[in-house]
Amino acid sequence: MQTVVIVIHLMIVSVMIGAVLLQKSEGGGLGMGGGAGFMSSRGTANLLTRTTAVLAVCFFITSLFLSWYAGYERKPASIISSQPASQQPVGGGTPVAPPTSGGILDTLKKADEQQQQNQAPAGPQAPRSQ
Repeated sequence: MQTVVIVIHLMIVSVMIGAVLLQKSEGGGLGMGGGAGFMSSRGTANLLTRTTAVLAVCFFITSLFLSWYAGYERKPASIISSQPASQQPVGGGTPVAPPTSGGILDTLKKADEQQQQNQAPAGPQAPRSQ
């Protein structure tokens, strides 16, 4: 279905480009040639103007249909219904209780002290600056 509409859309575009290029402009254009035509220049201008208008309407209709059809099967994802992340600590140790006073730096310092107390040194370690 989508392929058929895209092919029709491309045919409309190519015919519309040709109709626009054949129209007479003030500075001359592809429609500027002399010669005897089957219609007068005024009749040709009216025909090309109407053809361009009809092709433009068809172009917009097929464009709107293609954009609607592209989003037809897409379902919006909800942030609320997603699964919550696991609440287990990364290090596998005991979770740190929230502090009753102090800021984030105090909390991090206490968590670092608890982690150092829970882990026994596996070997010689480099000295750390405080």
